[in-house]
Amino acid sequence: MTRRTESLSDELYDYLLSVSLREQDALRRLRAETGALEEARMQIGPEQGQFMALLVELLGARRTLEVGTFTGYSALVVALALPAEGRVVACDVSEEWTRIARRYWDEAGVGHKIDLRLGPAVATLGGLVREGGRGTFDFAFIDADKPNYDAYYELALELLRPGGLMAIDNTLWSGKVIDTSVTDADTEAIRRLNMKLRADERVTLSLVPIGDGLTLARKR
Repeated sequence: MTRRTESLSDELYDYLLSVSLREQDALRRLRAETGALEEARMQIGPEQGQFMALLVELLGARRTLEVGTFTGYSALVVALALPAEGRVVACDVSEEWTRIARRYWDEAGVGHKIDLRLGPAVATLGGLVREGGRGTFDFAFIDADKPNYDAYYELALELLRPGGLMAIDNTLWSGKVIDTSVTDADTEAIRRLNMKLRADERVTLSLVPIGDGLTLARKR
């Protein structure tokens, strides 16, 4: 037993993956291709992806939402966890990065499950609300531009059904959230959202120290 979360050395992290990771070939190859990019840091780790897939299965999710798709790993891991009729609405602004995503989605046989919507996500989410999507989603993953995190949170919360789950990435922000000398817009936005979530009685909350911090908020 331990009274606090253990930190992971590189060796312990490698062990974690070796005894627990079940990564399909398309996911492994997508992760490898993305890892060669300058922007590779924007991709979630495989252990986080597998954890999110487990959450989706536990929820019995059918309809899911993603804000920030990049090269498509998170959308792919969720789509693979969904039943045949399940769907992911994926929001992003980059045709370049999502072109890679589409290729792997199709190779994995789940391209038909993923509805990619290119454009500012605030507008996309607002459109889903106006189209009658309020309360119809089971799961939402937020991993996009940080200054808009609060707007994404509020809109995604509207779109989730009661009992639905939101996962918000980067909420520990490489430790910068506790460094008072760091005051850039991204860091301040994450700090504000973390404090807001702590007091938000609309959700049940847990910040999980996986990846760069993954906040789970279950809509009450």
